[in-house]
Amino acid sequence: MHTKTYDLWQSDLIRAAAKDSILKLNPRALWRNPVMLIVEMVSAFSTVIAVYDLFTGGDFRLNIQISIWLWFTVLFSTFSEALAEGRGRAQAESLRQARSEAMANRLLGDGSLEPVYALDLRKGDLVQIGDGETIPSDGEIVDGVALVDESAITGESAPVVREPGGSMVGVTGGTRVISGLIKARITANPGETFLDQMIAMVESAKRQKTPNERALEMLLVGMTLMFGVVVIMLVPVAGYMNVSLSIPILMALLVCLMPTTIGGLLPAIGIAGMERLLRSNVISLSGKAVEAAGNVDVVLMDKTGTITLGNRMATEFIPAEGVRIDDLAEAAMLSSLADTTPEGRSIVELSKSVLGIRGRDIRPEEGSAFLPFSAETRMSGINLEGREIRKGASDAIEELMKSYACNVPEDIRAAAEGIAREGGTPLLVAEGSRVLGAIRLKDVLKEGIKERLSNLRKVGIRSVMITGDNSTTAAAIAAEAGIDDFIGQARPEAKLEAIRRYQNEGHMVAMIGDGTNDAPALAQADVAVAMNAGTQAAREAANMVDLDSNPAKLLDIVEIGKQILITRGALTTFSVANDVSKYFTILPAMFAYSYPMLNVLNVMQLSTPTSAVLATVIFNALIIPLLIPLALRGVRYTPSSAEDLLRRNMLIYGVGGLIVPFVGIKLMDILVVLLHLV
Repeated sequence: MHTKTYDLWQSDLIRAAAKDSILKLNPRALWRNPVMLIVEMVSAFSTVIAVYDLFTGGDFRLNIQISIWLWFTVLFSTFSEALAEGRGRAQAESLRQARSEAMANRLLGDGSLEPVYALDLRKGDLVQIGDGETIPSDGEIVDGVALVDESAITGESAPVVREPGGSMVGVTGGTRVISGLIKARITANPGETFLDQMIAMVESAKRQKTPNERALEMLLVGMTLMFGVVVIMLVPVAGYMNVSLSIPILMALLVCLMPTTIGGLLPAIGIAGMERLLRSNVISLSGKAVEAAGNVDVVLMDKTGTITLGNRMATEFIPAEGVRIDDLAEAAMLSSLADTTPEGRSIVELSKSVLGIRGRDIRPEEGSAFLPFSAETRMSGINLEGREIRKGASDAIEELMKSYACNVPEDIRAAAEGIAREGGTPLLVAEGSRVLGAIRLKDVLKEGIKERLSNLRKVGIRSVMITGDNSTTAAAIAAEAGIDDFIGQARPEAKLEAIRRYQNEGHMVAMIGDGTNDAPALAQADVAVAMNAGTQAAREAANMVDLDSNPAKLLDIVEIGKQILITRGALTTFSVANDVSKYFTILPAMFAYSYPMLNVLNVMQLSTPTSAVLATVIFNALIIPLLIPLALRGVRYTPSSAEDLLRRNMLIYGVGGLIVPFVGIKLMDILVVLLHLV
């Protein structure tokens, strides 16, 4: 889904965020961020004292400036969160444009069609959708095959085939049928569709705090209390040293020494992670899942529709000895003209490729008779001008040959056994009493899946394919795709048990699936990604939905999860280093005025104690909006070890956090003096 891209500093987003940032000053809204709630309380108290000084002759000019910049510190924090949420709401408005007041043809019990508004459809209704019509709501195809344009949802220009009985059964409201006629059962009531869920999720952009975030918040509160004690202890020390410290100055010191930088940016980091997922065509229904993705080390993947395209396709003709491949291809094509299954259509396409037929609509001559596939015969075919062509399973064709007192040639029997051994499905083609050859049907891997799985391995994620197919087929597909391990003949309870087993071993587990049988495992997994083209049950059980139905997208999800963790770690390192630096910047300047021998510690030569305090307060407020772009964009993730990440954080954000306050506070001190603010 490639919705409109919104620039970070777009004027309408800035205006909306500025308004929301004021509304977020409500203590009931700010209590989720304890650090900034304390700053707000300090700001209010400082303002009261400044107003009191106005009427009593106190230092109103200094105290009101301190109060103003303390309020700006809180406002810049709420602004960063509001800006992140505003980007999400802008994306939601773009999504809403994909929803229309379309009409639908509801199927009645007598088979007739009733025109109704799409919003009047209810779960369980049957609708019929034809060429050029918009799919009115989420549903699952029960009859027919259609080529569907899903660009309104996924942004992908290439249409996709949707059909019943497989993993490509799901259709989404707002997409359009290019060609075909389908009947679909509606799976959601108005307001409950996937598009509605997307809009609601993006608009709210609210999430539960993760365990890591709660732990960090406890650390920030602990540091706040520690610096509160430090500031309180300054009172007797200052009294002993005959240094005057007013209450507003003490409050300013507390705010400057608290970890306000990370406290102000923490909400925006998490919200921005969900918004980055949205830009990657992944809807996250849980903020916890986004962060958990950064710690995933095992991923279980369903085979059909996830690793493979979902339908077995004809990939090779193997002619019997003495038979031309063109004759085998022609017979296979004629026997498949009435076969509307994906396998049948793939045989026709492969035949046309072998015979050099391009773009022609092949039709049998008049008088021909098709024999449809049946479970009893396990064959299909055509009778054409005295020719009897049959296509079917190898054992079914072998029984047919026995009726002619003939045998399947040894080379074709060996070829069929080889195809089965390699995980494929062999079909044999016969004309009369003669076997012409074999067709190899195989699961076709999704494009780029092998490379992406290799990239997962590079970042330490073990891939496990779990499928209901037999072990032979599973082993062949796993080897071709580069899967680390596989579990064959797995029923839904086996998938669920596998995830629980990995979790009990201490792993963070991701599950990718698309079918109803994947729903229990998706519900259990730490990170559960459902394919948008899959069933409603899978989408409801998951905490993420991939709109592109591309399992290789997991790597993007993991990278965004790691980016959130790295960004939070980097900004926390920067914030703590800032606090240390400000501590050794401001205190010497305050006491050096009364004790000149301490000037040796006043390395920046700040002008006066009051200018030092005001300069630090201004710097402390301005550093938050300056870091907003980094918080929303995220620190770039590159695969590396935890030791390398820690080293990079300390060198870049730790050292940077120590240096920046010295430079920034000195510049603010110069401006404060030049403008005669103190």
